[in-house]
Amino acid sequence: MPPESLDVLRLLAEGHTTTRIARQLGLSERTVRRRLRVASDALGGDSTIETVVRAVRRGVI
Repeated sequence: MPPESLDVLRLLAEGHTTTRIARQLGLSERTVRRRLRVASDALGGDSTIETVVRAVRRGVI
């Protein structure tokens, strides 16, 4: 998984919204959602919460 997707997952796990993540990383919300989709595909999550939980459980973040 690309490090950019991991950054988004870490911030989501900390409770940030996609809007806030986009602002913090200097990205568009669309790019943040795309990076989340890459992470979801890699981890097999069907939702944002499931993707973050799987990342935590697997020690990815």
